[in-house]
Amino acid sequence: MEKPNFSKVPESPGCYLYKDKKEGVIYVGKAKNLRKRVLSYFSGKDKDPKTKVLIKNISDFDFIATDTEVEALLLENNLIKKYSPKYNINLKDSKSYSVIELTNEPFPRLLSSRTEKVKNKKTDSEIFGPFTSGKTRDYIIGTLNKTFKLRTCKKLPQKKCIRYDLGLCSAPCINKISKEDYLKEVERAKLILKGKGTDLIKELNEEMKFFSDKEDYEKAIIVRDEIVSIKSLQERQNVERNKVYDEDILNYVLREGKVYLMVFNVHKGILENKKVFEFNFKEDFLEEFLIQFYDENDIPKKVITPEKLPKVLSEFLSSKRRGKVEVINPKKGELKELLSLVKKNIEIQYFGDLEKVEKLKETLNLQFSPGVIEFFDISHLSGTEVVASMVQFRNGKPDKSNYRKFKIKSFSGNDDFKAMNEVVKRRYYRLKSKKEPMPDLVVIDGGIGQLNSSIGALDEIGVKVPIISLAKKFEEVYLPGTESPIRFNDKDKGLLFLREIRDEAHRFAIKFQRERRTKRFFDKV
Repeated sequence: MEKPNFSKVPESPGCYLYKDKKEGVIYVGKAKNLRKRVLSYFSGKDKDPKTKVLIKNISDFDFIATDTEVEALLLENNLIKKYSPKYNINLKDSKSYSVIELTNEPFPRLLSSRTEKVKNKKTDSEIFGPFTSGKTRDYIIGTLNKTFKLRTCKKLPQKKCIRYDLGLCSAPCINKISKEDYLKEVERAKLILKGKGTDLIKELNEEMKFFSDKEDYEKAIIVRDEIVSIKSLQERQNVERNKVYDEDILNYVLREGKVYLMVFNVHKGILENKKVFEFNFKEDFLEEFLIQFYDENDIPKKVITPEKLPKVLSEFLSSKRRGKVEVINPKKGELKELLSLVKKNIEIQYFGDLEKVEKLKETLNLQFSPGVIEFFDISHLSGTEVVASMVQFRNGKPDKSNYRKFKIKSFSGNDDFKAMNEVVKRRYYRLKSKKEPMPDLVVIDGGIGQLNSSIGALDEIGVKVPIISLAKKFEEVYLPGTESPIRFNDKDKGLLFLREIRDEAHRFAIKFQRERRTKRFFDKV
């Protein structure tokens, strides 16, 4: 876009809209002085990379003048919601929220999930939420499953249902309830999730009276217990909805073009909740964040921020809250300490795991940071039901979407060397054939024998990837081409990180091995 004609742009508060070649709105901003603000984009050379990309994509612009800056803030918020511009902050990208998923199955289940996970499944599941608290979500699922005796098993049919024996499930898996009756209970659970519990209670009261009049007291008691559970759940939900925080304290960390931001909710001096967000950096991001955040969340009396913000923001929040809101930037004292606490939590949550990766790099004297680590473990019971697990840690955190289970196929019996050779070969042959990226580091559970067997597997398929092994007995690390292991101090942070990964791989392998044993047991029943 050539430098626009600013003659018709007023020097008054308002909003400006940048558009692309297709006349789509790609950015919405507010300004105290529209002309100066729009002009600033097309004058001077000191622009950050993202602003340069925005400017490159601007083909046209428009503006809406307002009488006051507060009106401009309100208008900006509405325009962002209307157009969802590409270059504005999208808080929904900040993190996936807790949701309840009702599966699209003949006998549906309630699952604990997150928005992004459900989105990636691309199923016809019904979604309820979001819930800012995963604990609240799980409590609701547990209560609904217990109240309406919904199934929790993954597969149908089953040969035995322990939850049915305990009176916790209606057991469609073993044909103890018809599909029609089961779906009736599902519909009742949906009413609760839709906030229509009061309507359901009326229906259940009538049903309880019907059974009582027929002197079918056993069924009347079941319905009565459902009513009690629903009322209890409603009280819990009301408490969650009615929480009003006295203060919100927020801080952020900027790193590599990203904003990592956290909000602490404090009620009567007690920390009750925290929310985390991550989005791309842009100028005036904090103001824009606060406007969008408080459009969907309760506004407290005080908002504590790490920098001084324009007075108009507190006026804006006060107008939305219909009561005075203070936006405070403390320089010392307790509030300043709380800001530091928030920042410390951001560092721990987002970057604490990266520190472990760096420590491992130092411990192993690597030339690179092992951002993606894959660890293999073998599990068996006296040579039977031999299985293997592979866990992946990405940037210091478990990436459970990339965990893998292996049944040993090439032989029977107990031979850890052969088992490790097989699973390593299978894993990296698959990645190679699909042209998917290799991990930065492969770690084998075991000593020099397991390591050499794994190296042989990689050589057979022509894959080069850094590989080591960790032996349990003395917590020793073996490197390729060496006979003697390296021992580290027990408190070495790199070694502690390797142990953490090893323990997770071991847990995952044991779980899979037990699942195989259980399946074999029930197959014989």
